[in-house]
Amino acid sequence: MHETGGTCGGADGGIKLSIKQQALKAAFPHTLPILTAFIFLGMSYGFLMSSKGFPIIYPVCISIFVFAGSMQFVAMNLLLSTFNPVYAFLLTLTVNARHIFYGISMLEKFKNTGKKKPYLIFGMCDESFSINCSAKIPDGVDKGWFMFFVTLLNHAYWVIGTTLGALLGNIIRINTKGLDFVLIALFVVIFLNQWMETKNHIPALVGALSSAICLLLFGADNFIIPSMVLILISFIILKKREESRQ
Repeated sequence: MHETGGTCGGADGGIKLSIKQQALKAAFPHTLPILTAFIFLGMSYGFLMSSKGFPIIYPVCISIFVFAGSMQFVAMNLLLSTFNPVYAFLLTLTVNARHIFYGISMLEKFKNTGKKKPYLIFGMCDESFSINCSAKIPDGVDKGWFMFFVTLLNHAYWVIGTTLGALLGNIIRINTKGLDFVLIALFVVIFLNQWMETKNHIPALVGALSSAICLLLFGADNFIIPSMVLILISFIILKKREESRQ
């Protein structure tokens, strides 16, 4: 049975959109900043993989089936070095440890999403988490399909960028030094965007301060997990204080 949502007026001439179409239409504008960033990020990843001598199929398949962002850049050296699964596992856990906390915070939002839930879990990157966590979903738009299309669109942008970069990398030879810095630039842009969109800057300050302290104490290679733990403890304390005041 074909499900339909609300009626779209104006230029749409009263044409009824399905639930999926409504969700896609609502989700797409939220992903436009990610489109630009992921195309260039993906291209830089594709270029880098090509510069290391990998065939096109490697970066494309990794982007489709792994989709780990910064870890994909790190994985280039793992693929070129001696096989060490334990080290690869621990490194991946360290680099992507923040997703554990993302997942915990999204448990409620992912409830009742049905068959879409496994893909929402698999495709949850920093950018999709940011949108799905904070976006104001319009009335009448299905929450599950909205989050699904945010995740799917961001995933598609990354794969398209990677494919373009891998193709061009086999045609054009350029100096790829410094290309991986675009990932850091994207995180800075996301942070600034969240800062400007919210009035309460305490969570951002807690995150920045906790990361800075752990960076000084544990060093650049080991600060991620301690900083995540410190952030979590800080949020629990702040929440309890807020509840006590209320």
